[in-house]
Amino acid sequence: MTIDLIEARRRMVAEQLEARGITDARVLAAMGEVPRHRFVPAELIDHAYDDAPLPIGFGQTISQPYMVALMSEVAALRGQDRVLEVGTGSGYQAAVLAWLVRAVFSIESVPELHERARRLLGECGISNVNLCLSDGSLGWPEMAPFDVILVTAATPGIPRALLDQLTPEGRLIAPVGEAELQSLVRISRLDGRWHEEYFGECRFVRLIGKQGFSA
Repeated sequence: MTIDLIEARRRMVAEQLEARGITDARVLAAMGEVPRHRFVPAELIDHAYDDAPLPIGFGQTISQPYMVALMSEVAALRGQDRVLEVGTGSGYQAAVLAWLVRAVFSIESVPELHERARRLLGECGISNVNLCLSDGSLGWPEMAPFDVILVTAATPGIPRALLDQLTPEGRLIAPVGEAELQSLVRISRLDGRWHEEYFGECRFVRLIGKQGFSA
């Protein structure tokens, strides 16, 4: 039996996000508006609002809703921000970001996921997301600088190429650590120096690239 997707999304926001301490009203509103079920494989649609990541093919996943909301909240997004997302994947995080900022630039290295995300974002009527098929660990220097960079794949360290593409007041959020377990880190400048803050443990698929994990 097909579930009530609208009710499932409402419960996701209330039980998975608000109940766990997500307080940013704009993030909660975006998570309540973006139809996550449009970004999961058809055979998993009844699980679209589960409290878990889901496979989307090619060894990749759509992130757990809580993690999407947490990264968006930690980024302290402002309406006029230009945001770089490293790892388009399903396109869901990009769709949430599109509700929150002026422009999103998202990079994916898997051609099939890149094309699928382009189609899905278009079907959802989202027009402020720009997509690129490339090595995300190197960023998108032609479109830099960015107010925020969100890395949605695990990285063994912060790629220098990404730090170089931030504005002076920019923030970078990434899962940093080993392939099996990472810490969610926010990097920002404070008095001219890089400042790191930590927001708990997490598990993401690996960022493959010149300044990420090797294939």
